[in-house]
Amino acid sequence: MNPGEHPHRNKRNPLVHWRERVYEILELARPGDRLAGLARNALVILVLLSVLAVILETVPSVQERFGRVLEKFEIFAVIMFTIEYAMRLWAAPDHPPWKRMPLWKARLSYVKTPGAIIDLLTVLPFYLAYFIAADFRVFVMFRLLRLLKLARYSPGMRSLSEAVYIERRALLGCGVILLALVVGTASIMHMVEHEAQPDRFGTIPDAMWWSVITLTTVGYGDSVPITPLGKVVASLTALMGLVMLALPVGIIATSFAQVIHRRDFVVTWGMVVRVPLFASLSPDDISSIMRFLRSQVVQPDEIVVRRGDRDRKIYFITSGQVSLDHGHRHDLISDGEFFDATTFHEQDKPHSSTARAMVRTDLLVLDVDDVQHLFVAHPELTEHMRRVHEKRMSGPPDDIVV
Repeated sequence: MNPGEHPHRNKRNPLVHWRERVYEILELARPGDRLAGLARNALVILVLLSVLAVILETVPSVQERFGRVLEKFEIFAVIMFTIEYAMRLWAAPDHPPWKRMPLWKARLSYVKTPGAIIDLLTVLPFYLAYFIAADFRVFVMFRLLRLLKLARYSPGMRSLSEAVYIERRALLGCGVILLALVVGTASIMHMVEHEAQPDRFGTIPDAMWWSVITLTTVGYGDSVPITPLGKVVASLTALMGLVMLALPVGIIATSFAQVIHRRDFVVTWGMVVRVPLFASLSPDDISSIMRFLRSQVVQPDEIVVRRGDRDRKIYFITSGQVSLDHGHRHDLISDGEFFDATTFHEQDKPHSSTARAMVRTDLLVLDVDDVQHLFVAHPELTEHMRRVHEKRMSGPPDDIVV
């Protein structure tokens, strides 16, 4: 059993195999996985079409002519989204953070994630219509939440959401300042203009409408000052509005750029936790490995290392397939496995195998000199790597291990 593997999850169980495949299709969507790509594209198209149908329902002429068709399409969309939600819930135990949890606890953890909540809200109005005495079109806003499902397939939207979350305190501070400006400028304008325009600035709440429109630089023109002092206040308010607009935009833009810059780290973290060898490590240990890992993409038939090389690196496969030519035999290894750890155990000995990519392969590369402390702290990793290497080298000639 691999390190970190849950003792109650029997890998020979066909249901476990299919659950893992569902997880790969819906959550990982690896490059080259045609079924995952097809499912991804179909869900994106279904989301867009269902939102378009919700919008068209509000047009009387379209509703009168195609109402029945739109209703049947809504039923079809809800069924598909319900199946998607159920399958994601079923595959939740294969998410790396929850692999060591009991099945029920892993699924409960998934239910509380933002993505799962959005998935549930997109189908809930349809089922509520059977228990609440109202047309389910009353819940049209919930159905439009389906657009948020696209964030799952858009790294840019996820990065923007992360940027806003990171700067939430600064943005909250901007909101407090903006509220103070609205109340302050409205109060001043009320004092200056209430006698000249009692219908527009007779009360502070009336003046707050003008303040909001002016600070946001919209300027509808339905409420404008007519006194000289009122025009001075309006000018200063408009200038402060420009500053207030620039402040949160600058905060979000800076944070968004930083998140984009760190995207390689986030992707690599996801790649690391998919390697079974690291499944038992703590987040702190994985973070320490992150400093030394680099990613490498190799194309089909490209040689990664040759027999006799002395580059002292360990290669972990995150997706793809590599053939190891030991001279007397061949091994075929794939996702989650590693190769050429020989130099860690025998530092002066060259690589004993030639590694060649069979398909497009994504690798994580680790220089063994960089993480000596990790293997000292976790001797089970070293022992596991040694056993795997000995098993490969002791296999019968011309055997291909899959």
